Amino acid sequence: MAYGNSDPVGDPELNGVQAVKLLIAGGFGVGKTTLVSSVSEIKPLRTEERLTELGAAVDNLTGVENKTTTTVALDFGRITINSKVVLYLFGTPGQDRFWFMWKELSVGALGAVVLADTRRMEDCFPAVDFFESRGIDFIVAVNCFAGADIYEPEEVRAALDLNPEVPIQLCDVRDRESTKRVLQTLLEYLMNKAVTAAYTAR
Repeated sequence: MAYGNSDPVGDPELNGVQAVKLLIAGGFGVGKTTLVSSVSEIKPLRTEERLTELGAAVDNLTGVENKTTTTVALDFGRITINSKVVLYLFGTPGQDRFWFMWKELSVGALGAVVLADTRRMEDCFPAVDFFESRGIDFIVAVNCFAGADIYEPEEVRAALDLNPEVPIQLCDVRDRESTKRVLQTLLEYLMNKAVTAAYTAR
C-alpha cells in the first residue's frame, strides 16, 4: 500500500509495523478535531485559526454558534493498535473553501470516518460523495450533540442514501472509548471487505 507524497511516515511497513492511514471527514464544526484529539496517543497536530467576522459571514454556524476556531489544513494524530499496526488519523477541513486539501489528504488512505451531525445532516453529503466517487471505503459516525434529535441508524442511512453495507454508529467524539469503538468498527469493516474481495478473486 503506497502513501504517495503525503505519507508522513515514509515506508508503510517500516520495521515490520503496518502503518494505516485513515481520514476523518465531515462538515464544519461536526467534531473532527475533537475526535482526533480524544483518541490520539500523541499530542495531535492541529492547524486551527480563529474564526473572523468575515469567515462567520461565509460559514454556517447553526448549532455551533460558540465555535471560535476552525481547521484550515488538517488534524493529525496516531494510535497504536498493537505491535504490528499503527493508525495515522488525518482530520480534513470542513469548509468548502478548503476542500482542495481533501484530494491530497486522501492519497494512500485505507478508509475513512464520515462524521455527521443530525442538526445539519446535509453537511456530510460532500464527504460521502467524495469517498464514493473515489472508491474509498468509509463508515458514518453520528456525533450525538446535546439537545440534538437522536435518530436510529437506519433513519440516518435513508437520509444519506447509503448502501446497506455501510456501517453507521452513534458516538460521542469527546469520549475516548466511544471514539475507539468508531475506529474499531471502521477497521472491522475494512478487514471484512478485504477478506470478501480475496475470496471472490479465487
